[in-house]
Amino acid sequence: MENVNKKILLVEDDPNFGSILKDYLNLNDFEVTLAKNGMEGFEKFKKDTFDLCILDVMMPYKDGYTLAKEIREKNKDIPLIFLTAKSMKEDVLKGYKVGADDYLNKPFDSEVLLMKIKAIIQRKASDSKTDNTKFEFQIGNFHLNSKLRFLTFKQEEPIKLSPKENELLKMLAVHENDLMPRELALTKIWRDDNYFTSRSMDVYIAKLRKYLKLDEEVEILNIHGEGFRLVVKNKPAVSE
Repeated sequence: MENVNKKILLVEDDPNFGSILKDYLNLNDFEVTLAKNGMEGFEKFKKDTFDLCILDVMMPYKDGYTLAKEIREKNKDIPLIFLTAKSMKEDVLKGYKVGADDYLNKPFDSEVLLMKIKAIIQRKASDSKTDNTKFEFQIGNFHLNSKLRFLTFKQEEPIKLSPKENELLKMLAVHENDLMPRELALTKIWRDDNYFTSRSMDVYIAKLRKYLKLDEEVEILNIHGEGFRLVVKNKPAVSE
């Protein structure tokens, strides 16, 4: 019952498909508001508070991209998932440019959508659980300043991390000694979860391991099929 009270705005112009999808999400304990076009969708969005929006791209009166822009003007953080019958690369890129968190091509497996919804909501919960103003982390004998992107080992010269290295290490630090789900990092940092972004993340994990090998007490473990765990075996004593 972990999804109870999580509210979803579903905007879909196919009444049969929209009704079936709404019922499926209701059965999985989400509270769903259904709108049949972009204009109605925006009116319902303004009148209520939602945890996530699922938007069909091709709709009469107002398409999904236009609706997404209007929603983003009201709430820049709410997760958006696009549903489309198109699979053109240009359409996918257009979706991400207006702030999509994910994209599904019709027809799709409802369980895949459910997994994506849960992963996105989990990510948002993790973001809100963590103080987003926090930018300094102690990782064994390393100090990470994520604002400056500096990783410093003891008193040595700091390493300047790339933006993705920085975001990935910060996310691992937030989940220190706990599982950081692979899809969480891919959707938040790479904004897509596919073979190529997954391989890219593996390259960045390898780079971080190279930096962190200076401290034998710090290790990034690969949890097969699930994600990664930043393990700090013995936290150094804080000097007075």
